[in-house]
Amino acid sequence: MLARRCLLLLAPLCLVPAFAPAQLPADPSKLAAIAPAMQKFVDAGDLSGAVTLVGRKDGVVHHEAVGFRDLAAKEPMQKDTLFRIASMTKPITAIGIMILADEGKLSPDDDVAKHLPEFAGQTLSPEKAGGPPRKPARPVKLRDLLAHTAGLANYPKELADIYSTRDRTLAETTKAVAALPLQFEPGSKWSYSNPGIDTLGRVIEVVSGESYEAFLQKRVFGPLGMTDTTFYPKPEHMKRVALTYGKDKDGKLAAGPFGLVGLPANPKHPIPAGGLVSSAADMAKLYRLMLNGGELDGKRVLSAKAVAEMTRTQTGDITTGFVPGMSFGYGWAVVKEPKGVTAMLSPGSFGHGGAFATQGWIDPTRNVFVVLMIQRTGLPNADASPMRQTLQELAVAAVKK
Repeated sequence: MLARRCLLLLAPLCLVPAFAPAQLPADPSKLAAIAPAMQKFVDAGDLSGAVTLVGRKDGVVHHEAVGFRDLAAKEPMQKDTLFRIASMTKPITAIGIMILADEGKLSPDDDVAKHLPEFAGQTLSPEKAGGPPRKPARPVKLRDLLAHTAGLANYPKELADIYSTRDRTLAETTKAVAALPLQFEPGSKWSYSNPGIDTLGRVIEVVSGESYEAFLQKRVFGPLGMTDTTFYPKPEHMKRVALTYGKDKDGKLAAGPFGLVGLPANPKHPIPAGGLVSSAADMAKLYRLMLNGGELDGKRVLSAKAVAEMTRTQTGDITTGFVPGMSFGYGWAVVKEPKGVTAMLSPGSFGHGGAFATQGWIDPTRNVFVVLMIQRTGLPNADASPMRQTLQELAVAAVKK
C-alpha cells in the first residue's frame, strides 16, 4: 500500500522531463528520421501510435511520440503515455533475484527447493521419462528459471486465467506449478516459461520477507525514480494508458479485448512474468542502469558482476528465443549471432520484448539502447516486427562514429 501511495505522490513529477539529455555525440539527422519512419506505420494502418526513445549511458538522445493513444477519441500519443510492457517485466524480476544474490541471500546455483520446499521431489512426466515418473538427473535451480531451461509445466487448467483474474497469490500459483511433472530434464532445453518467472517472484518474497511488488518498489523503482512504473495502475495512471489494437476481419485497426488495463477488485497476483505498466522514460532509466554496470546517478542497484552474469549467454548452444541467433542470460535475451532483426546490433546486445509488441534493446559495444512503445496484437512475430527493425537501424546509424 505504501508503494502505491508513493507512486501517486510522485505522479506530478512526470510532467517534467524525467531524464538528462546525453552529451555523447549522435547524428541528429538520423535521429530526426525516427518519428517520420514510425508515422509511416501509423499512416499505413499498422499502428495507432508509438513512443520511441534512444539513449546512451549518460542520457537520452531521442524521445518522440507519433499517432494516437486512442484512435476513436483522436487523443494524441504523448511522450509520457503509459503502456502494458508485459514480458519486459521479466528482466526486472531477474534484477530482483540478482539484488538478493549480491547480498548473499541466495545464488543462481541454488536449488529452487532450498527456498520453496514445495519444489522438492519433482519428477519428469511419464512421456518424458519414457516410462513411470522418475526424478530428473538434477533438481531445478534458480538459474534454470532465470534462463527458461527449467522444464516447468504451464499453469494447470484451474489457473489458466490467472493473468486476467489475478485471484490467486504467488504462493498459491507456484505451489500448483510445483506439483506438476517437469516437461524435460532441467538445463537440457529452452522453453519460454511464465510460471518459471512468476516462481522467481515468489522466491523474492520468501527470501526478502516482503511482497514481490514492495521489494521492487524499494530496491529498483524508487531508487531509479521510475514513478510511472506499477503493477496496479490507479485511475490517474489509466488516463494515460495507450489502448491496445489488433486488426479486424477487414484489416482495420480495432481496439482489442485488452483495450485498457482493467484490474479486478483487490488483485492478488502482480504477475512477475508480465504485469507491469510503464513509460519509455522510466524504461530508459533501467536501461541506463544496465549500461552503467548497475549504477545510475550515484545510486547502485546491482553489482557490476551481477550485470555481467545477467547479460552473458547462460544457455550454451541450446536453441533459444523467437528470432535466429539468440541465446539467454538471466532474464535477458542475448544476441549471440547478429542476423535478421538483430543484424545491426553487436554480439552481446541484450533486451526483451512484450506481448503487445513493446521492445527494449541495449548494445553495450555501441553504447546505445532503444525503447519501442506500441500496443499492437496479431503481429506475426513481435520480436521481428518491422517497427523494431526500423527503430534499431536508425538508432544504430545515428551513434556510429
